[in-house]
Amino acid sequence: MLDLKRQYQALRDELLDALGRVIDSQQFILGPEVGAFERAAADQLGVGYAMGCSSGTDALWLAIAGAGLAAGGAELSGVGTRAKSGASETVTIVTTPFSFFASVSSILRAGAKPALADIHPVTFNLSANAVERVLESERGKDAKAILVVHLYGQIPEWTEFSRFGEDRGLTLIEDAAQAWGAEWNSVKAGGLGDAAAFSFYPTKNLSAAGDAGMVTTNREEIAERVKMLRQHGMRRRYHHDEMGWNARMDGFQGAVLQVKLKHVAEWNEARRKAAARYDALFEKAGLAENARYPERGVILPLEVKGARHAWHQYVIRVAKRDALREFLAARQIGSEVYYPIPLHMQEALNGLGYKEGDFPEAERAAREVLALPIFPELREDEQETVVGAIAEFLS
Repeated sequence: MLDLKRQYQALRDELLDALGRVIDSQQFILGPEVGAFERAAADQLGVGYAMGCSSGTDALWLAIAGAGLAAGGAELSGVGTRAKSGASETVTIVTTPFSFFASVSSILRAGAKPALADIHPVTFNLSANAVERVLESERGKDAKAILVVHLYGQIPEWTEFSRFGEDRGLTLIEDAAQAWGAEWNSVKAGGLGDAAAFSFYPTKNLSAAGDAGMVTTNREEIAERVKMLRQHGMRRRYHHDEMGWNARMDGFQGAVLQVKLKHVAEWNEARRKAAARYDALFEKAGLAENARYPERGVILPLEVKGARHAWHQYVIRVAKRDALREFLAARQIGSEVYYPIPLHMQEALNGLGYKEGDFPEAERAAREVLALPIFPELREDEQETVVGAIAEFLS
């Protein structure tokens, strides 16, 4: 699925020099390397503020809490709603059942209540129509926010979500864990909503050498709270204004990410070319089906109008997905399923009160999606091998 060594070999000396700077400085938590990365990242994304943290999961919680949506947090003007007279109101946040576990667990960790809406069958992202139905239902009528996941590296039709924010006064949180460099109408992920969360897990298109994450925003008050919350709720050392968390970025990760940030645009462009090659190979093999759901061939991923896909993953739909995956594995071809069990069917989330059948599009996608190898250094002959094997299986 991913050969990290190819990228590392090209950057080895530069990365080792960067790690050496941290060792020489002896500043291992936050520090100058993290600060330099934060400034460069904010500049690249075109946002006012970027705050490094310990993981993408912590970034989601920090974005939610920083936007004033966590139980017990301080009220921010125009952001979320908070406790009155010492009693904390439960905040409802609408999100997708078809994502990594952290999209929902971070809402729960913040003391908020998730309300789920089904996905669009073509993009696998939140369906704006489904979100509107939830907002008008009993579960979502008091919702204060939407957590919008940019799944596989593509931003949903943000115009619709922006309308929800403006017309209904909803806070918009971007789960941009897979979407560094993705755009909607030339605005990059991380600068569309009130706050956004990124992951730099080693498999991401901008990756650390371990766990790391980032929160971005254009709102000064949110940025100030995120900085405070990631350090145990401290604005001044040993003065704890709120219940925060230890969610700081390591200096080593800031140094590594500074090096990689300079290359991520060209890497994303290489991913785009790899995605286009897959499209052409599937079309040439006669395997691409022009339909919503697969029958005898493959449904290719679609870059929607207005979006610029980061191609973190190249995900097809195929009817006999599990059998195909076994077939590929037998030929030493990597693949992965993101995600095999929708969140409303996870045992840990039974308490949300959903059941099988509640989100038919997410459930069907979980049975049919298959991510194929895609990374900047992927060769054309390797892609030919992948598509050739799929053609052999489908024949």
